[in-house]
Amino acid sequence: MSVTLDCGGRELSLRHPRVMGILNVTPDSFSDGGRFVGEQAAVEHACAMQEAGAAIIDVGGESTRPGSTGVSEREELDRVIPVLEALGRVVDVPLSVDTSKPAVMKAAAAAGAGLINDVTALRTPGALETAREIGLPVCLMHMQGSPATMQDNPAYADVLEEVSAFLGERLEAAEAAGIPRSRLLIDPGFGFGKKDPHNARLLAGLPALADWGVPVLAGLSRKSLVGRVLGREMPERLAGSVAAAALAAWQGASIVRAHDVAQTRDAVTLVDYVRRHGEDGA
Repeated sequence: MSVTLDCGGRELSLRHPRVMGILNVTPDSFSDGGRFVGEQAAVEHACAMQEAGAAIIDVGGESTRPGSTGVSEREELDRVIPVLEALGRVVDVPLSVDTSKPAVMKAAAAAGAGLINDVTALRTPGALETAREIGLPVCLMHMQGSPATMQDNPAYADVLEEVSAFLGERLEAAEAAGIPRSRLLIDPGFGFGKKDPHNARLLAGLPALADWGVPVLAGLSRKSLVGRVLGREMPERLAGSVAAAALAAWQGASIVRAHDVAQTRDAVTLVDYVRRHGEDGA
């Protein structure tokens, strides 16, 4: 497995678990919709996340919360591209774009994005070819259904087996399209067409996904799983989110996607220390 990704000329080392800071430039994201829509607010938040320890910042211009219906290509471009261009001038860490649209991928790469984070795993027509052309690392995520319907009644015979098989198929499809495995990551898609027991099974089973030989990204921050298990509303999910991130890192996730960067970085740093030194105490 590659331990360093070339993200458009900015390196992302995965020798230790890293935190991906979430920057939603949308009015309707489930946790922080509307807070960072303006370019200045987005830039200030990104700089704060870098200062807090984010190793990469993920910019999203289309909400994929349960029940969302998406936005037009033009609207997503108008939200994302100015922010990416502005961030490229003020932050040093790699930038990621959270999109499934080939045109947005291409424009984002030109604007300074160094990684494509696609919740549909390059299944949109033209996405595979675009990803090959722009030459950036790509994260392939599993989602059952679409954001509009994914939480209606998700069902699996064996969620770990089915998610793993899907991600393996998408890895093969990407490689067949000319995208080397050294540029690929996978994400089981916590909360994307999964009930709470499905999410728990996937979190416990993350080591099986690592067997594909590519880095694993895990996004559990502030999600409904945390709220339902702990009985916490959105503003009260910090402790649960950090615990989930620590569990993901312990189970082998290379990147954890988080809203609360400083606290999450502390947790995964401690997990990494114990994993590396816990056997012999040397």
